[in-house]
Amino acid sequence: MIDLETIRDNYERIKENVRRACDRSNRRVEEVRIMAVTKTFPVEYVEMAIKAGFTLFGENRVNEAFDKYIQVSEPVELHLIGHLQRNKAKTAAWIFHTVQSIDKYETAEALNKRCGEMGRIIDVLFEINTSGEESKFGFKGEDEYFSVLERVMELEKLRIRGLMTVGPLTDDEKKIREAFNKLRVLFEKTKDKYPELDFDILSMGMSGDYEIAVEEGSNLLRIGTAIFGKRS
Repeated sequence: MIDLETIRDNYERIKENVRRACDRSNRRVEEVRIMAVTKTFPVEYVEMAIKAGFTLFGENRVNEAFDKYIQVSEPVELHLIGHLQRNKAKTAAWIFHTVQSIDKYETAEALNKRCGEMGRIIDVLFEINTSGEESKFGFKGEDEYFSVLERVMELEKLRIRGLMTVGPLTDDEKKIREAFNKLRVLFEKTKDKYPELDFDILSMGMSGDYEIAVEEGSNLLRIGTAIFGKRS
């Protein structure tokens, strides 16, 4: 099991790497948020991460997040970064601040309905499949994305905040940059097309590629193993 000192050291190392990536890309380090992804890690790891200074957390599965975070002693900002099934929309609407993985209208509609029942408004991001890998969720086509976006804009309990992608599973830096650049271009295009949206979150970059993501414009990094170590 990892200890608090190691988590703190890992966090400081990540922040320094982010600072250097911001320097290389002429960005302000204050623009970039670092999320601690606690998928498969126990609640004790969450508590240590809070003591290390983390306030933003991510989980991939609704039920795991519920079981874990109902035990957490401090208030945190919790995002769903994994696929959301419609039958889990009620629990998701209750426990998450943001759902980063909207990839079809029906999912957004179910989430909006449950938020309405609870009197909540939550933030959502659209997941885009920028690598074209069949194993990944997310919109593959720009036309489909914009079509669904316009329909979701009519859902009163969802606040559309930005885009998310999972980088390609490769060591080829060129392919990783291409995927991240594709998301950033779509992000800027969406902001220009719909200036009425509070569209300000570009979520890309994980433990193996977060420095590249920062250089390509990411302002929200989803990091797990670089903080907590390898998952069992």
